[in-house]
Amino acid sequence: MRVLVAGASGAIGRPLVPQLLAAGHDVVGITRRDDRAAAIRATGADAVVLDVLDRGAVDRTVRELRPDVVVDQLTSLPEEYDLRRLDLLYGETNRVRRDGTGALLAAAEAHGVGRYLVQSIAFLYAPEGDRVQDEDGRPWTDAPEPMGEAIRIMVDNERRVIGSDRLVGLALRYGFFYGPGTYLAPGGSFERMTRRRMLPIVGRGTGLTSYVHVHDAASATVAAVERGGPGIYNVVDDEPAAQREWTPELARALGAGRPLRLPRWVARVAAGPLVAGMALEMRGADNARARQELRWEPALPSWREGFRTALDADPPR
Repeated sequence: MRVLVAGASGAIGRPLVPQLLAAGHDVVGITRRDDRAAAIRATGADAVVLDVLDRGAVDRTVRELRPDVVVDQLTSLPEEYDLRRLDLLYGETNRVRRDGTGALLAAAEAHGVGRYLVQSIAFLYAPEGDRVQDEDGRPWTDAPEPMGEAIRIMVDNERRVIGSDRLVGLALRYGFFYGPGTYLAPGGSFERMTRRRMLPIVGRGTGLTSYVHVHDAASATVAAVERGGPGIYNVVDDEPAAQREWTPELARALGAGRPLRLPRWVARVAAGPLVAGMALEMRGADNARARQELRWEPALPSWREGFRTALDADPPR
């Protein structure tokens, strides 16, 4: 199949394009920069330099390329992950996800694309009910800002894609990425924060994070290109991680000192109520639907193994 990947030079796009090629697909990657287009072409894929906020250019590109599948991995994340400035983390990405996805989906519907995959996140579930949520859990659309707006935009995208009567739409709710090209990689933001002891355990550290290695996220996306009905799929590993567990394991993997412990009220003052609350109340995600319907299995089923092998500060030779 001809697969058009929007965001092909991003953290998931980089491993995704070679995996799609290896599976026998004809791949065209969209990026905003000429140098990144050259990197995409070096993999054996074709590349298009395109501003996805230009609706006319998006429409012309989809009309000319006639892809069978569009994979929407549109983000515009900053280089640094700053827990104190979540407005910077979400601001431009919100615009790209709202307007860019709107343009790309409209073009796909207009020009006969059969299948559309849109990126979402598995850490959007409201802090209520079961500690680990499946895809029927309530999205936290009333979360404090700026996270609330980001979740509302993604949920709206999910509904438009899945609800389309002109194509088969799937929403992939990815866990928190780790591995090459992500915030959680050697040299990334989380390494710097960990070494500076800026990732403390808050209170009892009971909030859950569902992780996925970026290469596993890519393999799940290849599976969703080829199979699976319309709907939402949590793309996460098998073991949601409590904050009190993953934080010291991350420090150990990076060869850093043990994290500090902070009472919730101190964390609220230092990082704000949203960040402090997530450290205690965030829900994990269940991957049973992706395993069954996409017939996907993560190569790294636990972040514990992944942190040791992918983030080891002094890996074995």
